[in-house]
Amino acid sequence: MPRGGKKGHKGRGKQFSNPEEIDRQMRAQEEEETAGAEKENSDSEEESSSDEDSEFKRRNGVEGLIEIENPNRVSQKNKKTSEVDVDAPKELSRREREEIEKQKSKERYMKLHYEGKTEQARADLARLAIIKKQREDAAKKRDELRKEKEAEEAKAKR
Repeated sequence: MPRGGKKGHKGRGKQFSNPEEIDRQMRAQEEEETAGAEKENSDSEEESSSDEDSEFKRRNGVEGLIEIENPNRVSQKNKKTSEVDVDAPKELSRREREEIEKQKSKERYMKLHYEGKTEQARADLARLAIIKKQREDAAKKRDELRKEKEAEEAKAKR
């Protein structure tokens, strides 16, 4: 027995559509299309002034078969070129705004960092001061050792 307890369909008879039924359905569909095309041709002159008000637009896919009664559905309205304001500031998306804010905050941080006002900059400067002092001490020791060797060599030559 297959999963889910469902039985197979192997022994059942197949159902076929009548050829007359198929022909009748095809004729009805062709009549609807031709009637719709004729109606669109006659209405095209009237619709040229008001595209938004037409309810008899040809719909793609399943929309033509099903009437939609969705109160939340917003239809797209085309704007005319006279209504579009080109000079208006473009609204940025949330991601774009966040990216710009991130860049600005990074620039502010780097500016403070170069001025030495951040904690990390202070720690870096302190570490550099320690390293600089260690290097100066090491240089002084090398000079002293070199002078001592020179003094010993001078004594040895006499």
